[in-house]
Amino acid sequence: MKDPRDVILTPVVSEKSYALLEEGVYVFNVHRSASKPEIRDAVESIFDVTVTRVNTLNRKGKRKRNRRNASFTKKPDSKRAIVTLAEGDSIDVFGA
Repeated sequence: MKDPRDVILTPVVSEKSYALLEEGVYVFNVHRSASKPEIRDAVESIFDVTVTRVNTLNRKGKRKRNRRNASFTKKPDSKRAIVTLAEGDSIDVFGA
């Protein structure tokens, strides 16, 4: 994964992520095989900011039940990155 746009997929839109924006912490959905250094480099190159810390978490996809034919499906697993920026840096996530 050389292209930064392949590492960072989408920003996470939730109440918790909105509350973290004021502290300079941003949450992104990232590629499942992306490492912390790759995520750091991708955020720094895309948004032109300085990253101080990257935390990641793997989320298992939920199992959904189909009532019609009594079968189960599974939503895909995902990986999130919680990125802390240097003091004074910010990202306009919803403007671009």
